[in-house]
Amino acid sequence: MGTIVISGTVVLVVLGFGNHIWWLAAVAVLFLYLQYGRSASSAPTSQGSPSGPAAGSYRAYRDRRDQQAKWDRRYRRERPFESRRQEREQGR
Repeated sequence: MGTIVISGTVVLVVLGFGNHIWWLAAVAVLFLYLQYGRSASSAPTSQGSPSGPAAGSYRAYRDRRDQQAKWDRRYRRERPFESRRQEREQGR
C-alpha cells in the first residue's frame, strides 16, 4: 500500500510542474495516508507504557468473549427449541 501511495505522490509532483494544484493533491494524499492509511498494529508502541501489548490483547479477548456470550444468550432466548436440541446432542 505504501508503494502505491509513494508512486502516486511522485506522479502528482511531476504533474505539479505544469499546474501547482497537483502538488496540493500530493500533499493531501500523503497527509491522508499518514493519518488514516496505516493500521494500528504497524504504529510504534512505547515499551514503558503500563498497558502493554499483553494487556491490550487480553482486553480484546475479553471483549470478544463477552460479545460471544451475549450472542449465545440471545440465540437461546430467541430459539429455545433449537438450543435445547443442540444441548441434547452435545450430551450424547
